[in-house]
This record gives sequence, C-alpha cells and structure tokens, in this order.
Amino acid sequence: MQGNRLYEGQKLALKYFTVAIVLFGAQLLFGLIAAIQYLYPSFLFNTLDFSIARMVHINALVVWLLYAMIGAVYWLLPDEAGVEVVGVKLGTLAFYVLTVAVAIVVLVYIFIQVGPGNEMTLWFITEGREYIEAPRWADIGIVAVVLVFLYNVYATVLKGKHSGILVVLMADLIALAGLYLAGMFYTDNIAVDQYWWWWVVHLWVEATWEVYVAAVGGYILIKTLNANRQVVEMWLWIEVAMMFGSGILGLGHHYFWIGTPEYWWEIGALFSALEPVPLVGLFVHVLYDWGKERGKGNNIKNVPAFAWLTVETFGNFLGAGVWGFMHTLPQINLYTHGTQWPAAHGHLAFFGAYVAIMISAIYLGVQGKAGFKEMKMTKAGWWAISLITVGVLLMTVSLTLSAYVQTMVERGMHGATWEGYFIAQANQWFVQGMGWRLAAGLSVIAGYAFLVYDLLTVTKKQPAEVMEGEAAAQAA
Repeated sequence: MQGNRLYEGQKLALKYFTVAIVLFGAQLLFGLIAAIQYLYPSFLFNTLDFSIARMVHINALVVWLLYAMIGAVYWLLPDEAGVEVVGVKLGTLAFYVLTVAVAIVVLVYIFIQVGPGNEMTLWFITEGREYIEAPRWADIGIVAVVLVFLYNVYATVLKGKHSGILVVLMADLIALAGLYLAGMFYTDNIAVDQYWWWWVVHLWVEATWEVYVAAVGGYILIKTLNANRQVVEMWLWIEVAMMFGSGILGLGHHYFWIGTPEYWWEIGALFSALEPVPLVGLFVHVLYDWGKERGKGNNIKNVPAFAWLTVETFGNFLGAGVWGFMHTLPQINLYTHGTQWPAAHGHLAFFGAYVAIMISAIYLGVQGKAGFKEMKMTKAGWWAISLITVGVLLMTVSLTLSAYVQTMVERGMHGATWEGYFIAQANQWFVQGMGWRLAAGLSVIAGYAFLVYDLLTVTKKQPAEVMEGEAAAQAA
C-alpha cells in the first residue's frame, strides 16, 4: 500500500480473493451433498452421483486455494518489493481467462459428468486424477496462466527490493509450478500414471505448500504483530531446510507397497511428523516477542487475520502432525489406508495448514482496501471462526470414529474382504460417525455464511479510532 492507496497488483489480489471465497462456498456445498449421500445413497442418484459431488468438492478446494495463494502473493508482492507489480495488465487478463476456464470446467463436471473414456474424455471432460482432474485443454491453460504469474513475480522482485520473504517465495513458486507439469505426463498404464500424479499431489502438499504458507504467515505476522523481520526470515530458512527432510523424505511413509527397503517407512514417518514444526516455532517465537512488548502501543493490527493465523498454526500441528502421525506409520497405514482415517487427517490438515491462513490473508486485503490502521473482530467474525473451526474439529473426530470401526471390523475381523467392507459400512457406530460428520458439515456451512457476511460488512463496524486518513474522512 502507498498510504491509503492500493497498488494495482493489490487490486488484482482482491479479484482473486473474491473468486476464492465463492469457490470455497462451492467446495462446502458439494461436500455437504457427498456427506448426505453417505447416509442416504439415493439422494440425487442419477442426477449428481456421489463420485461427481466428491470430485467437485475436492477440486473446488484445490482451485480456491490456488486462487487465494496467487491473490496473497499479488497482495504482498508490491508491499515487500516497494514497487508496482510488473505486468499487472497481463496478470489481469490471465485472471479473467482462468476464471472463465474454471467456470466451463465446473459446468462440464456438473452437466456432462462422464465421457466414453477415450481421448475426447481426456481432453474435454476430465483426466480422472484425484485432486487435479481438469481436462487437458484446461491443464494447458493453467500452465499459461501460471507462467504469466511467475513472470510478474520475478520481474517485480528484480525491479524492486529483495526481501527474504520474496526470495523464498520466488524459489518455492518455481517448484510449486514445475511439479504441476509432472501431472500432465499422461500414460495408459495406470501404475505409471499414478506415480506421476503422486509427485504432484504429495510434493505440493507436503513440501512446496508448506514453504509457501510459512512465507505468507511470516508476512502476516509482520503486518499484524510488527514481528521482527530477522526472526521471521530465520524461521523461513529453517522451513526451507525442513522441506528437503519433511517434504521429500517424508514421502517414505507411503512406500509400503512399492518394494522399497523397510527403513524408508521409519524415515518417512519421522520426517512427515516434523512438517508443522517450523511454522509453530515461528508463531510461538513471534508471539513471545510480542508479549514482552505488549503495553507499549504494539496492538494487534488486524485481529481477524491474527485469529485465523492462530487457527492455522495449531490446526496445522494437529491435522498434519498429530492426526497424520496417528495413521501414517506404515505399520498402521497398512490397515487404515482406504478407510475414513485419511479423510479425517486430510480434512483437518487441509483446513489447518491452508484454508485458515488463506482466510487470514483475505482479511488483510479487506483491511488494506478500507485503509484502516487497525481492524477489530466483530461478532459475525467470531461466529464464523468458531463455527467453522469447531465444525472441522467435530468432523475430524467423527470421521476418526467411523474409521476406527472400519479398521477393526473390515480389516481386523474380516480381512479386508468385500464382505467385511459392507459389514463395516452397515455398523451402527460407523453410521453414527457419518451422521455426526454431516452435522459438523452444517456447522461449517453456517460459519461460512457468517464469514461472507463479515467480509462484506466488517469495515463498516469498526470503531472510529482504528480508522486513519481517507478512511476516517469517508466514514465521517
């Protein structure tokens, strides 16, 4: 920001944030439909089958996070570099191209759904890869949009200041974008195809995305708590170093079916559990420093953003760390894989590690757009963060209980047979767990409604003392 005036790059970031929030709602809606279909399989049968609802639910999650991630970079980029974003008009064109493409892909998912399973399906309906199921034409379009994004980031940083946050982001974005290309390597052999898909999904989630959120989280801590930049950047480099251990070696916890030596199991389990450590260390270190300065006018500059960042830090630790460690030890994962255990781990890990911090970044954008020097939490904001966080935690516990039944009954008692699968699915404790999951989903939906309302109205409900300059004049 330049005083109360936004950079053009930050105005572009607000466009990305807007689409991200809409897609977040779509993700929750289709997740709710899938949760209902678990209990009532005939719900929307032959209209919107479970496989389609689940596919839209998962892909909407990935796409809205990518929108929010790009938006967060466009927000912090000119602020950190001290210059306007280079190529912002090209970036705006790429935004509209991407949004039209995403809209077409979603409409095809909903109304066409499946194809004949030949090249036409691959190019125009879906590639059939979990999490990255965009058809080939959209794949190529995404690559073009990302190339524009990378050019804008690099050209801007080379023109302006080179902060540690930007240097880490530059390296990480190359890895994040480059991995996507591995997912475009299509073969007719499903084992080979899954191998390449694996590289994209897991090195995204367990390596490049972790570094990304550390960089953005550090920026948010500087903006909300006046965190010491040297402390933030020290932890960022620890995160980069951990990426090679936790992100890459951590993949070993999946290696129990592919013939690798068994020592990979322990290596993978150990490093996988360490993934959230640097971010927790950064947050606690900064909070400790802030606590010593409290009372000297060092107020929290954006309470909603800080609250969501707190949820992110400990949600990441619980979801990726604790819940991940509980079932990713290969000796356990051998029995839990394919049950609701990965769903329980995945829901809390994605929410904790990525969803909460993107909402935090969006609140930072709302504050910047209004030009407020501080932003307080509103009642709607508290309802939003409470209902969504409690809902996701309850959902995680519910899925864990259902997963326990599956593991004991289906895998332990009946040896992973089809008979065991159906007996476990009909078990009353499994069904009750899925019922609680549905109730938790309704809580998240209600929290989302409060969140949207709050994002639209939070600046109108701020006390006069937090406004400054043009914002105060406009309010008067």
